[in-house]
Amino acid sequence: MTLRQAEQRIRPLFAAPSVAASANAFLDGLLGGERRKTSWMRAEAGGDPGPWRQQAILGRAHWDAEALRDVVQDYVVETLASPNGMVVIDETGFLKQGKASCGVGGQYTGSAGKITNCQIRVFAAYVSDQCHAFIDRRLYLPKAWTGDPARMRTTHVPEAINFATKPKLALAMIEWALQAKVPFAWVAADSIYGLGEIELAPRRSYKSYVLGVTGQHRF
Repeated sequence: MTLRQAEQRIRPLFAAPSVAASANAFLDGLLGGERRKTSWMRAEAGGDPGPWRQQAILGRAHWDAEALRDVVQDYVVETLASPNGMVVIDETGFLKQGKASCGVGGQYTGSAGKITNCQIRVFAAYVSDQCHAFIDRRLYLPKAWTGDPARMRTTHVPEAINFATKPKLALAMIEWALQAKVPFAWVAADSIYGLGEIELAPRRSYKSYVLGVTGQHRF
């Protein structure tokens, strides 16, 4: 699939042509040669007088991020699917300097190898003998966030969102992959996820799994 074909595929997610054009420019900027992907730099590369159009995609325009996830997931299944495929769960940290980004706080991230100010996102990747690609993601919200309704409202977190551990976020993504009939035979994750209920979903669906545990875990 070319970039232009990808842009055509996601076009129905945006009601207005102008918003779709901004989304295309946003993608072009992310894949451009600039080393830093700030809004100003992406706008300059796209020929915009300022970053407002691309910032609107992330903050003000109304479009369904879950529907975009489904488009990506469908394409991955179409091109990379294998009966022996794997769903691999892992998280990564995004280092931040301020306090306004949703879910930000002092927490451990392997990206820095220490506790630092960051966001944590849990990802699901599909892996086969063809290649690998992300098919889902969840933002981890610490209790400092879910226990602060005003802070949640400020960042437009839906009211239905409550605190969920990283294993529960992983479990939700595995269950969604099963519901979407993503073809896979294995689930793999590291020791953070081997101590929760994550094994229930693959076990009930007759999938194999390899989940790491800590040295203190008792069998």
